[in-house]
Amino acid sequence: MDFNNLKFFRKKNGYTQEQVAEKIGVSRQAVAKWENGETLPDIDNIIALADFYEVTVDSLVRNVAAYSGAGTPKQHMFGLVRVNDKGQITLTKKCREVFGIEPQDTLLMLGDEDKGIALVKISEP
Repeated sequence: MDFNNLKFFRKKNGYTQEQVAEKIGVSRQAVAKWENGETLPDIDNIIALADFYEVTVDSLVRNVAAYSGAGTPKQHMFGLVRVNDKGQITLTKKCREVFGIEPQDTLLMLGDEDKGIALVKISEP
């Protein structure tokens, strides 16, 4: 488990350890021990933390974000999306917020058969 992620998401959202503890129903000391790597949260608390921070469980327990020197994530995991019967996907709200995607924006779709699909927002004049 990546303990830095617990602290990162708490600070990114502007919460104190006390606020997190109160929200998920544990002591502040428990939150501090999780962040310091002294103990591990159980699965129910991991799910509660992921729900509270509006992130995936994966992003709490794995080091999925590449951080710049300032501690800002450069890569994100926004969760799963499904392709509907027309081949359309819906981007998550968080994804649209992070990349400033608005209705009617143009996105370029790129594909690599080994690495997957990428969308790039195109700025139009």
